Amino acid sequence: MLEKHDLHHEFPEHYDRIHTLKISDNHFARLFNEYHDINREIVRIEEGAENTADEYLEDLKKKRLLYKDKLYGMITNS
Repeated sequence: MLEKHDLHHEFPEHYDRIHTLKISDNHFARLFNEYHDINREIVRIEEGAENTADEYLEDLKKKRLLYKDKLYGMITNS
């Protein structure tokens, strides 16, 4: 079973803040959507629905982590 990486599972204690930012901050909403697009692509690859080079998957995971860090900073105002 694959681990869930959507932001609501990653930061359940910030559910309300994430929701507020999604509807009130266009920059956050764009990053949020891009993060989830990357995450969905990773899930498809890990489930075997798409075949790619291991390096490509690793690059996607690094990109997802960078987005998560940016979003977390916005969520916590750090």
